[in-house]
Amino acid sequence: MNAPLPDQDQSSDQTASAPLLEVRDLAVTFGAMPAIKQVSFTLNRGETLALVGESGSGKSVSALSILQLLPYPHARHPAGSIRLRGEELLGAIPLRLREIRGNQIAMVFQEPMTSLNPLHSIEQQIGETLTLHKGLSGTRRRARILELLNLVGLPDAAHRLNALPHELSGGQRQRVMIAMALANDPDILIADEPTTALDVTIQAQILKLLKDLQARFGMAILFITHDLGIVRKIADRVCVMRHGAVVETGLVADLFVNPHHAYTRELLAAEPKGEPPPEQRDAPEVMAGDDLRVWFPLKRGLLGRVTEHVKAVDGVSVSVREGQTLGVVGESGSGKTTLGLALLRLLSSEGAIRFEGRRIDALPNKILRPLRKAMQVVFQDPFGSLSPRLSVGEIVEEGLLVHGLAGDRAARRARICQALVEVGLDPATQNRYPHEFSGGQRQRIAIARALALQPRLLILDEPTSALDVSVQAQIVDLLRELQRRYRLAYVFISHDLRVVRALANHLLVMKNGRVVETGPAQQVFAKPQHPYTQALLAAALNLETGQFLATEDPEKAKG
Repeated sequence: MNAPLPDQDQSSDQTASAPLLEVRDLAVTFGAMPAIKQVSFTLNRGETLALVGESGSGKSVSALSILQLLPYPHARHPAGSIRLRGEELLGAIPLRLREIRGNQIAMVFQEPMTSLNPLHSIEQQIGETLTLHKGLSGTRRRARILELLNLVGLPDAAHRLNALPHELSGGQRQRVMIAMALANDPDILIADEPTTALDVTIQAQILKLLKDLQARFGMAILFITHDLGIVRKIADRVCVMRHGAVVETGLVADLFVNPHHAYTRELLAAEPKGEPPPEQRDAPEVMAGDDLRVWFPLKRGLLGRVTEHVKAVDGVSVSVREGQTLGVVGESGSGKTTLGLALLRLLSSEGAIRFEGRRIDALPNKILRPLRKAMQVVFQDPFGSLSPRLSVGEIVEEGLLVHGLAGDRAARRARICQALVEVGLDPATQNRYPHEFSGGQRQRIAIARALALQPRLLILDEPTSALDVSVQAQIVDLLRELQRRYRLAYVFISHDLRVVRALANHLLVMKNGRVVETGPAQQVFAKPQHPYTQALLAAALNLETGQFLATEDPEKAKG
């Protein structure tokens, strides 16, 4: 007698209840070095699972393993299983993996500038995935591209189709990356630190967008982050990783209330602490700018005539004093970084710029160059700002050689060692290269390079945005101690209001190239006057509490 057929409804129920993605006992090695070991987790339909941990914990390696994107043959999987709807992906043929990548599983990477092709327009890059997976072309493809760009909130999307990545701000580039990932309505979206470089209001908008899309299409999200505030807001379950292993997993609500593992408790407690000293209005002025303007011309038509300008900085006045920190906050594209570059004379600008009482806005480069040792900059991405071809010692030494400081090689070596010790690094590591350090250590190297010249002013452009929360707290403590020791003046550019609150004495809030509010930091944080400032602070609080606001858009908040 033939065995009875299984009940069709029962079989459907079992299929529906099975995990969409199942990772079991996954191991990854780079050469002989283990990167992750026995990592297991499941992802269900319509669910958001967060992988949380510090840099080097194995979060991104686990995610890249799902799509088999790790560099072969250096990376290998000695053990484990990765199943998508029961289909084994480890060892799958390249043709099948190409069908899955970007169609069933899409990925948003952390750094869009290195993920986007610098030579192709936005339209070309989004259109490529639509053509490959959906066969769209012509007007249908363009209409879908515009729909996606409007969906992710890229301003003036119709006029940005021909823009190259470098013509967009960091937040705008990330929006393009998200649009590309969503182009083919994937079943799973892997988001690897997708909001790290975004300001709090845009973070809130992007997170709400992902949740709305998830609710509409039943999409599952694997969200990789070091920010537990974001985890609280977006995730259903969380896996905490450390040293390549999962140390704790559970529902988000349970983990935040009752974390079991000591490392999880450390992560929850790690945030920038302390307050800056009171503002000293009588401290000597180090740098000032009066009515600064940086306008970029827009050319249109066959003759390339200038029809309008992008007013990146439009009539901004600033003053930075000895031993004080001016915090500059605002959304991506508000003009924060442009203001910092203009103060350093790295961008052409109009308006008076004074350094230690001396006008420098009209000085020729030959006269300005000796002054540059006293005004230094630390950029957002240390991996991009540190030369991969130079050792740490050579990186710190470079400025000393350019400015003819510290005499002979022995004296320069002593200055290099001193700078490394001051930022908490072992001088014995000066013969190593940037790729051999973690993100936080690379940022310390960038600070050491600036400190070696004994500057009076440091412009810090998002120096903690890409760092883990525990490393952020360390860098904030380091900057506070260096400022106290050397009476340094800081211009601290950031979208992370928690970090700004811990460092800044005075606050400058920018929007669309203009200052909408300025004043003592404590006063602005306690009683913001402008609706835009109120919206920024509300969004920051929103991320900490994990509750969506009725409005996430500062423009709407003006009403």
